[in-house]
Amino acid sequence: MEALFKSDIDDLKELGALSDKDVGVLEEADKAAEELAEPEYEHYLKHEFNSEAIGILAKHNLFGVPVEKKYGGTGSGALVHALVQQRLGQLGLGVSTLYDVQTFIAEPTVQRWGTEEQKSEHLKNMCSGKSIFAFGLTEPGEGSDQSLISTTYEESQGGYLLNGTKYLISNGSICNYIILFAARKAPGPKKEITAFIVDTKSKGFKVEMKLEEKIGLFTSDTSMLSFENVLVEKDAVLGGIGNGLRVAYSALLNGRIGIGSACIGVIEASLNASLKRSRERVQHGKQIGKHQLIQQHISAMRQNLEMARWPIFYAAMKKQEFDKDPNNVPALREMDMYSAMAKRIASRLAFESADRAVQVHGGFGYSLMSPVGQLFCDSRVARIYEGTDEIHDLKIASELLGDEFKAYR
Repeated sequence: MEALFKSDIDDLKELGALSDKDVGVLEEADKAAEELAEPEYEHYLKHEFNSEAIGILAKHNLFGVPVEKKYGGTGSGALVHALVQQRLGQLGLGVSTLYDVQTFIAEPTVQRWGTEEQKSEHLKNMCSGKSIFAFGLTEPGEGSDQSLISTTYEESQGGYLLNGTKYLISNGSICNYIILFAARKAPGPKKEITAFIVDTKSKGFKVEMKLEEKIGLFTSDTSMLSFENVLVEKDAVLGGIGNGLRVAYSALLNGRIGIGSACIGVIEASLNASLKRSRERVQHGKQIGKHQLIQQHISAMRQNLEMARWPIFYAAMKKQEFDKDPNNVPALREMDMYSAMAKRIASRLAFESADRAVQVHGGFGYSLMSPVGQLFCDSRVARIYEGTDEIHDLKIASELLGDEFKAYR
C-alpha cells in the first residue's frame, strides 16, 4: 500500500476512527489507484477523458462507498469516503473529479432528497457504475450567484418543459443522467428554483461542445449542454418544487469535502515525487536533496500535508455526525463552516505543494510528461470549483461575524 496513505490509515485506526471493514474498503481504493495510474497518465498525455476509469472504480466497488446497503452501497461513513478520494487524488484531479460528482455530489443528493421510487430506480445503478450522473448548476452567466440561473421550467403535458444552457459541467458528455437546476418561467422578482433528474436520452438534450482547451484536468469530461423543450415527468422533480437551492447547497457542501480530500492526495503525490527526484537527481556534484533550498521545499510540502489533512478529516467526521440527523440545523451550520475551511486550506496548499514540486524537478517539472506538471495544472482548478477561495473566505468570515454581515445572499 502507498506509504503516506497507509500512514493516514494507521493514524486514524489508532484513534479508533476506522474499523477493520473500513480498512478493507481503503485497501480496494489503493488497488484501484494502482490499476488506474498507467491509463490515467496515458489518457492525460492525449488530453482525453479516461474511459477506463469507470470500469476500474466499479470493479473495486468504490462507487457505492457513501450509499446505504439497502440501495446497493457499502454504507461507509464520510471519513472512509474522504480517504478513498484522497488516494485517487494522488493521480491528479481527473479521476477525482469524476468520482466527486458521482459519489460526493450526486449519490448523497439522490439519497437525501429523492423519493423512495427515485432511490430504488437510480442508486443501485449508480453504485455499480451503470449510471453516471452530472450536476447541472453552472451556466455561462452564473457562477457563484445561483440567483442568476436562466434555465427555466414550466408545466406542460402533465410534466415540465426545460429550456436553457449549462456550462463547465463535469461528466457532462459521458453521463446517463443530470441533476438539473432550473427557475420557474414566471414573472416576479424572486426565482423559484427546482432540481430535476433528467435522462440524457431525452429529446431536446444536446452536448453543445466538449471543453477540451483547459489548463489541466484533461482526463475529466467537461462540457456545455443545452436543453431545448426537454419534457420530463412530474416524478423527475428532486427534493420538491421550489426547493432547488437547498438541494444544491447540500450537494456543494458534500463536494467541498470531496475536492478537499483529493487535494490531500495531490500534496502527497507532490511530496512523493519530490522525495524521489531529490534522491536521484545529481547537480553540482551531489544529490539535489543535499542542497538546503531543496530541503526547504520538501519540508514545506510535509508541513502542508499535516496542515491540510486534519481539517479534512475533522470536516468528514462532522459530516458523519450530521448524517445521523439531517434536520439538525446547528450541526448543519457547523459542518458548513468546517467543510468550507477544510476545502479552502487543502486547495491552497495543494496548489502550493504542486508548485514547489515543479521547482524541485526543474525544467522537467515544467512539462506535462512530468507527473508534477500534471499535478500543478490540475490543482489550480481546486481553488475555483465547488466554491472559489473568495466565496469560502466570505462564508467563514460571515459565520464568525454574524448573518447580518453576509456579503452575498
